Amino acid sequence: MSSRDLQGGFGTGSAPSSVHPALSPGDKLGSYVIEERLGAGGMGVVYKARDEKLNRFVALKVLAAACATDPGFRDRFQREARAIAALTHPNIVTVHSIEEHDGSPFLTMELVGGERSRK
Repeated sequence: MSSRDLQGGFGTGSAPSSVHPALSPGDKLGSYVIEERLGAGGMGVVYKARDEKLNRFVALKVLAAACATDPGFRDRFQREARAIAALTHPNIVTVHSIEEHDGSPFLTMELVGGERSRK
């Protein structure tokens, strides 16, 4: 990834212990096919995925199970998505949608090329 941050505390650290579902390359989340894990943080994991409907690559920010079952975290996740979607700036990724699959909330976002940051 480039200098454009994925927002909301997601970095390249280790994955949270309770990510639901644990996704691997080839797994599907709705109409998205997981390609690789890009990073993780306290609230979940970001994956590179292929959108089968639009035949393009996107980033998926999947909320961890512990957060997904907490109404406060779910509300925060949706507020964050709306706030980011309202912004247009070259250093902020574009949010395409807020979705849910089998109880797992996730954001679909612009996939930004470049090297991953190492913190």
